[in-house]
Amino acid sequence: MLQSKSLNVSLLFFGIAFVSFIFADFSTSTQEPFLELKNFAFSIINIDITTIPALIPALFTTISIAVVAMFFSVIIGFILAIFFENFFVRVTLAFTRAIHELFWALIFLQIFGLNTLTALLAIILPYSAILAKVYAEILQEHDTFPTELKGKSLISYYIYTKIPDAFPHLVAYTLYRFECALRSTAILGFIGITTLGYYLSSSFMQGYYHEVWLLLILFYIVIATIRFWLTKYSVSFVVLASFFYLDDFGNISIDNFIRFVTSDIIPYPIRADKGFEATIEWFSKIFSNEIVPGVFNTVLLTQISLVLTAFLALIAFPLISQKFVPNRFLRVLSHIFLVILRSTPEYILAYLFLQIFGPSMLPAALALMLHNGAIISFLMGQQVNQLDLRLDVTKKKNELYLFEVLPRIYSQVLAFLFYRWEIIMRESAILGILGVATLGFYIDSAIADFRLDKMMLLLFVTALLNITIDIISRKARNYLRIEKSITSCGCDLK
Repeated sequence: MLQSKSLNVSLLFFGIAFVSFIFADFSTSTQEPFLELKNFAFSIINIDITTIPALIPALFTTISIAVVAMFFSVIIGFILAIFFENFFVRVTLAFTRAIHELFWALIFLQIFGLNTLTALLAIILPYSAILAKVYAEILQEHDTFPTELKGKSLISYYIYTKIPDAFPHLVAYTLYRFECALRSTAILGFIGITTLGYYLSSSFMQGYYHEVWLLLILFYIVIATIRFWLTKYSVSFVVLASFFYLDDFGNISIDNFIRFVTSDIIPYPIRADKGFEATIEWFSKIFSNEIVPGVFNTVLLTQISLVLTAFLALIAFPLISQKFVPNRFLRVLSHIFLVILRSTPEYILAYLFLQIFGPSMLPAALALMLHNGAIISFLMGQQVNQLDLRLDVTKKKNELYLFEVLPRIYSQVLAFLFYRWEIIMRESAILGILGVATLGFYIDSAIADFRLDKMMLLLFVTALLNITIDIISRKARNYLRIEKSITSCGCDLK
């Protein structure tokens, strides 16, 4: 049976999600959503591979931006990881990684315009912060050396002891984060950067679903073949080639940056010297009209998506476990399906469902459930395959699932969910750009109206919300006494 603490936490989150369902908008505004879904599914047979050469530049741009961004992120992340115990460093990085890369892109778009530099900075900032945090956690796990080996030089201690010992885990995590960078770079195309997402957005809006399928398949091929084209022998060449390939950096204006920092993001009443009362009134209007509903809807979508993710993961993980599916062919098919789901960015999935069901929380919830559920299902399947079952264990699959396997892995399932909770919150906020009234919806509206002071306030609230979720998540893991680190699972959840 499940431990009482795990059961209590599960019931609490299920209750919150149930209440959230009552207030959520899951309506469909399209006349025949399932006909549209059918059209999308069957359009795969109309793929025209002769258009692939025209897409190669966008493919190379996607890869090059991800490679260069990761190159700088890894360097910055390593340096910051060494000083991660510093309170100022931890707080700064917490705010940096709490803001989604698409939000960072929208910020830099106002400063540098629509070019490669905007895309690079949008990924480098949050990814450096994420890498620093996870690198610090991995290195902390390998802090097992005697005190006399630590010496007086912190840098030497890391270079000659901790980093060599932790190197396999660091490399494994970095490769996974590179896969994430490819997904992030692709979706930057939805704001105009000429990556694969740019053509995906255009094809979606025109209803050319056969082109959407072709672009997605190209993207899946890139993700699936990373291990072949990015090896220890080719990495130097790939990095150099990516640096040379990128050339669209536009005209970088320092004046734009100075204006942005000293004027654009300063609250209008302060900038116009309207006084304290006008500033309070400015904040009050934004708070009541945008912050409160934005936070409310973001939390609703997050909690619903978290529980839906849990349900999908609990249903799907047996499909890739040899203890439940002896047939290797069926396991491989299930594994491929989960890989496709977890390789497709939530933003792209949500954009697809938006065309099918119309604007509501439904497209966002489905996208978050499928992507995150696939990731956790994969990890759970790996865990179950490593379990040693009793010799007298039942052969009935339902009893094996309920009374043997699930009780043994359930605490780790909750750990996976809590680690993914912050990511779901970040994605819930950004999916507001597609029309759901989360914080992202109001941030996008502020940018459209060129009210960058309001944009920064809403981004600050978004960061605070994500940091709050991260704190609650850590306390929940401590309450459940989950000691196993997520970084030892072979696949990251952050």
